Amino acid sequence: MKKSLQILLIITLFITQIHAQKPLTLWYKQPARNWNEALPIGNGRIGAMVFGGRDYETIQLNEQTLWSGGPVNRNPNPDASKHLQEVRDALFAGEYPKAEKLTKQLQGLFSDAYQPLGNLVFHQQFKGEVTDYYRDLNIENAVSTTRFKVGDTEFTREIFVSAPAQAMIMRLKSSKKGDLDFRVSTKSQHPIMKSLIGQNQIVTRGKTPSLSTPSYVNGKRIPVTYTDSTNCKGTRFDWRFVLQSTDGQSTIDTSGFHVWDASEAVFVLTAASSFNGFDKCPDSEGKDEKALADSYVALNKDKTFETLKTAHIADYQGFFNRMSFNLNGNPNVDLPTDQRLLKYTEGAKDPALESLYFQFGRYLLISCSRPGGLPANLQGIWNNSVRPPWSSNYTVNINTEMNYWLAEMCNLSELHTPLLNHIKNIAATGRETAKNFYGANGWVAHHNSDIWGLSNPVGDLGKGMPMWANWTMGGAWLSQHLWLHYAYTGDKKYLKEQAYPLIKEASIFCKEWLIQDGRGYLVTAPATSPENTFITDKGEKGSVSIATTMDMSLIWDVFTNTIEASEILGIDADFRKELIEKRSKLLPLQIGKKGNLQEWFKDWEDVEPKHRHVSHLFGLHPGRQISPLKTPEFANAAKKTLELRGDDGTGWSKSWKINFWARLHDGNHAYKLVRELLKLTGMEGTNYEKGGGSYPNLLCAHPPFQIDGNFGGTSGMAEMLLQSHDGLLNILPALPDDWASGEIKGLKAQGGFEVDITWKNKKVTSLKITSALGGNCKLKLPNALKLEGKGKLINEKETSTSMFKTEKGGKYSLIGL
Repeated sequence: MKKSLQILLIITLFITQIHAQKPLTLWYKQPARNWNEALPIGNGRIGAMVFGGRDYETIQLNEQTLWSGGPVNRNPNPDASKHLQEVRDALFAGEYPKAEKLTKQLQGLFSDAYQPLGNLVFHQQFKGEVTDYYRDLNIENAVSTTRFKVGDTEFTREIFVSAPAQAMIMRLKSSKKGDLDFRVSTKSQHPIMKSLIGQNQIVTRGKTPSLSTPSYVNGKRIPVTYTDSTNCKGTRFDWRFVLQSTDGQSTIDTSGFHVWDASEAVFVLTAASSFNGFDKCPDSEGKDEKALADSYVALNKDKTFETLKTAHIADYQGFFNRMSFNLNGNPNVDLPTDQRLLKYTEGAKDPALESLYFQFGRYLLISCSRPGGLPANLQGIWNNSVRPPWSSNYTVNINTEMNYWLAEMCNLSELHTPLLNHIKNIAATGRETAKNFYGANGWVAHHNSDIWGLSNPVGDLGKGMPMWANWTMGGAWLSQHLWLHYAYTGDKKYLKEQAYPLIKEASIFCKEWLIQDGRGYLVTAPATSPENTFITDKGEKGSVSIATTMDMSLIWDVFTNTIEASEILGIDADFRKELIEKRSKLLPLQIGKKGNLQEWFKDWEDVEPKHRHVSHLFGLHPGRQISPLKTPEFANAAKKTLELRGDDGTGWSKSWKINFWARLHDGNHAYKLVRELLKLTGMEGTNYEKGGGSYPNLLCAHPPFQIDGNFGGTSGMAEMLLQSHDGLLNILPALPDDWASGEIKGLKAQGGFEVDITWKNKKVTSLKITSALGGNCKLKLPNALKLEGKGKLINEKETSTSMFKTEKGGKYSLIGL
């Protein structure tokens, strides 16, 4: 008997310890005070922010296709191209202020804005004080739970958004029969009409604005309007809130549900819109959102909560469980996430928090970017404002691309496809933008885009600042993602049919955009370095010049990708030859008097030496033009640039710098920025210089919230452990001292490789590689390894690399000597 009790005690303690560790859980002892403390859930299309209130609970809702406006005006400034030569003449005459002013003539209209769907509001009446409060988000199964007691009754709310169900599912429970008593209503930021279907379904219908002016634009008499005489703009929506089951009593009217005398109630919420593609009016040519909503309700009819939950978890874990990450044993810190983040900010070591943050980035991408849907925007799919910061659009001078840096390397390749597919839409309008604004062939994109594939330079026909409005390299940068998907997967059918035609057209635009500088080089003009400004030798401030380093690096990148793709496909030999020749004549990278990589075509000073953008280092990351292994001189210049720029910045800026320092193989500096990215902040305003960090819910503070910083942080941590852009698998290239031991499984590398790494005392003890495509596997290792089983590891002393041959589908194991 005594032995049995001891065994039972051991089992109980073991279970308690597992529960306490919560290794992949964000948890808190109080409800969210504001939106930046609520917990994000989503299925790629429907998103929700869960506040976890006690007697009052708010769940803020989004649907991915709800944007303002409609298809873009593809020629908003018919006279734009007439001014291009005037700009160029002023630039080559050194008249930069004049060129800046003239460049405003090359502007179109602003993007549309991503919109909220509405809110669910619960009111639960209690007779007594709330105790033992707990709320969490378990990113291992993508379920959020709120739990507390009133007296000796425990109340629980479980909520998740399911991709198989295309719905949000919610279960409210009480531990005692009859103690569950609440009311719930539906609300929206938009004008809505409500109706009922039967005794268990509330229908909420409305329409998004025809116009939502960007929040940074002032002076508009009516910044938001819902009227549209053309019957084109504004997307209709239909969302259903269904009481799936309850063991108590319920009533329903358009004000909401009242459920009482119950111990359980299960709700299903789903939504649909009239969005019918980027080039169709969502009103007059829209889909039947009512029929779509009906189909989603029917999909889940009579299904139990457990059935829906099981299907949801299986779907989600099909993506999430492809990777695992352990740092120094992931030592347990049994504190709520906000307190844990505070202690970390104050200097505490918490490797398990760092690995949780890495996985949280993957969780967010799974939750906001699914095949067949739209790309993640500035806020993923989570937004509660009709005029959100920066319109919550696609900002393609860094932010949209950063959203997807982790997709391939972190084993979520399919989640990259929403962006890859939307690039086709941007290219469709971009062909006309290239022709109408610049008289050029190919396609172009600029600073902003949206659901409608906007590609024109924004600025409201001359009211914008050229430093952000008139950057012309969006098409070149987006094309890099088309290439990278092939580089990781080796999918030649995709390369031939989807990627190459678009990459080629982006190169055609760049080829025609280049002009001679009079010294034998090809340059761009006008040229900007996103959102930064210079001071000329005359003391004049400006942002429009010739051949910025970012421009030249992006053109080098898109030309190189086009050249390699055409070689792989065995096509366009003459075009390839032309690009090789033009690439050789691009104005080369330049090192300035401070030893830094020049940002401008002349060695000018910056107006803001600590500016958040470091666009001229594109060639270091995410490009492949600069590398410590191949171009050490320029790598050193990039390092000097980063030292001069400093580590302060917005959230996404810190994330990009993590990636930069990882590419420079400086793990300790990259790790310093990881720690700064995980600095707790509650700031709600806009502080560009020192505001970056993390909110209590781990979402990145720009501030305000932007999701790119989360994704860039995860990609930077992956770059610290594995790099493959240099034509080899560089194992632990930027391992910091604080990550002395660890294990990561499921990382992907270019060439079709999947990699598991285990290390101790900063030395690899086990390396497992799976080859999806076969071929040579070239390695750069931090210490000597031997290849187990068949095959031979060939060591090349001159390059400090190793190589072995792989077969398609082959699995290989290397161990430390």
